[in-house]
Amino acid sequence: MAYVTSLFARKMVAAAGSAIDSKTTLASAGIDHDAPWDPKVMIPAVTYYDMLEAMAKEVDVTELPVHVGASMKCDEYGALGLAWKAAPTLYGSCSRIQRYARLWTGVVSYELRPDPRGTLFILHRAGERRLGLRLSNEATLASGVSLSRQVCPVPFSPTEVFLQHPAPKSKAFHVDWFGCPVTFEADLDAVLISNEAMERPNILGDEGISRYLISDLETELSEFKPVPPLVTETKGAIAQALNEGAPLMTDIARRLGLSGRSFHRRLSEHGLSFQTLTEETRRELAEGLLREEEYSLADIAFLTGFSEQSSFTRAFKRWLGQTPASYRKSYK
Repeated sequence: MAYVTSLFARKMVAAAGSAIDSKTTLASAGIDHDAPWDPKVMIPAVTYYDMLEAMAKEVDVTELPVHVGASMKCDEYGALGLAWKAAPTLYGSCSRIQRYARLWTGVVSYELRPDPRGTLFILHRAGERRLGLRLSNEATLASGVSLSRQVCPVPFSPTEVFLQHPAPKSKAFHVDWFGCPVTFEADLDAVLISNEAMERPNILGDEGISRYLISDLETELSEFKPVPPLVTETKGAIAQALNEGAPLMTDIARRLGLSGRSFHRRLSEHGLSFQTLTEETRRELAEGLLREEEYSLADIAFLTGFSEQSSFTRAFKRWLGQTPASYRKSYK
């Protein structure tokens, strides 16, 4: 299963401002509004897309992903962000993202491809071209441009931006912010950067620091492993325990043969939280049961850990933006 950093979800909600209920919106993605912002806390990509699509029903999201991308800072990406700043040139910065991005996200990969007008910095993201994914792609490309502007010694704009999805009613804001033509319904999602910009020295480029950071990133890459079996085992244990109500972390840890402290540490090492996995498990289980006619809504509420059907209905509407009955009806 693909995960993304909760940082993007938090920034999307912050960019929407008072137009939405930030606590409720973040809770729908399993994020505690009042907890510290930690980019290592991850959420399922599909949950993030669901959240964005629910927001789109309340506010105009045309400009939202560009605002979020513009707000991203190098330091928010940890060692990878520092490596971006310390690279000698912008091409070096992009090369590091191409190589090490999987340490940060399992959702996208990047490719540098020569082009007659310069170099294409291409974003690859698998999956249905749903609204949430499209908004996320825009934010990701905008963040790349924002980070480039932070290391470039002169004002930076790409040569052209390409997006595979259809254009909004007006793309004037996109063109103004990117400072170049923005082509929608293209064959790829990418930013085209001139050779001159790619070869220009970064203002914070430092060979010594760069070598040190690359050494650390290479070590981390050599030790990199995909999402561990612990996640699957945890979700299975949660699903089995839900008919007794919302499970406690200590109880699930015990079922897995772990202490509460060890269980929490192992989840944290992978940027995951017990709350996020519980919410994801309940939502996935509810969606599956709603497709089966033999379960009543009351039965599903019980099987997903809710003491009352009304509580289940409220939670499901928070997750998917519609009632369980409406969801079931759409599958008939």
